[in-house]
Amino acid sequence: MKVGKTEKYIYERLEEKGAMMFMLVDPVDYKEPDDAIKTAVASIEGGADMILLGGSIGAQGELLDYVAKGIKDKVNVPLILFPGNIATITRYADAIYFMSLLNARNPYWIIQAQMLAAPIIKYLKLETLPVGYIVVAPGGTVGWVGDVNLVPREKPKIAAALAEAGEMLGNRFIVTDVGSNPALQHSGPVPPEMIKAVRETISVPYIVAGGITNEELLRQTLEAGADIVQIGTAIEQSDDARRKTELFAKVIKEEGLKKIKS
Repeated sequence: MKVGKTEKYIYERLEEKGAMMFMLVDPVDYKEPDDAIKTAVASIEGGADMILLGGSIGAQGELLDYVAKGIKDKVNVPLILFPGNIATITRYADAIYFMSLLNARNPYWIIQAQMLAAPIIKYLKLETLPVGYIVVAPGGTVGWVGDVNLVPREKPKIAAALAEAGEMLGNRFIVTDVGSNPALQHSGPVPPEMIKAVRETISVPYIVAGGITNEELLRQTLEAGADIVQIGTAIEQSDDARRKTELFAKVIKEEGLKKIKS
C-alpha cells in the first residue's frame, strides 16, 4: 500500500520537529457541535500538529459530518478520523486510522469491522493509516466497548510484544492508550517503563494516548520514547484551549529538539 499525503506529512513533521501532538476531538463530549469546532481551531492556533476526530460512542452521521466540515473550513492541517466503529466515517476528512485492536478478545475489532468499512473508505477515497492499537489498563470506554484483554500496567513486555507483532503484521503506526479520563479511575497515562519497552521494540512511529493532563506528564511521556502524543480531555476541559495547547506545544518543541540532537 502506497504512502499517502497525510502519512508523508507526519513523517516530514517528525523529521523536522522530532515529536508531534495530535489533538483528539470527540464531538459527543461537547455541549454543542460548534464548541468542538472552536476547540479544534484553538488547538491548531496553539500549536497542535493535527486533529483527530472521533470517539468510542456516537461520533457518526450528521454530527460527524458537521464537525469535520467545520474544522476543515477553518484549519489547513490534516484531519484524521479516529473511528469507534464502522460508522465513524465522513467524506470531509483527509485520512482515517485504519486500526486493528490488537488485544481485543472479539475478532470483530481485529479484522471484521475493518472488512465492513473497507469498501466505503475506498469509495470516499480516504487515505488509510495502518494503525496497531493497544489498550492498557484501566482502558476506559474503549476498553469496555472493544472487549479488550487489557494490558496490565506492570507488564511492559506484553505491550512491547503486541507492538512488535503489530509492526510485523504491517502496521505503520503503533498506539498505546489507557482510555478516556484515566485520572478518574485512579490511574494515569501509559507508564514510562512500558513506553520505553515499546519504543525499544518497534521501528515505526509510536503514538501514546490517554491521561496526559499536564506538561510534566507530557514531558515524561516524550522522554520515555513517544514520538507522538494524543491529547484530548486536557484541552477540551481547559478554560483556554489555545493557551493550554501552547503550553503543551512548548514541551513538544523542547523534547523534539532533544530527540533530533540525540
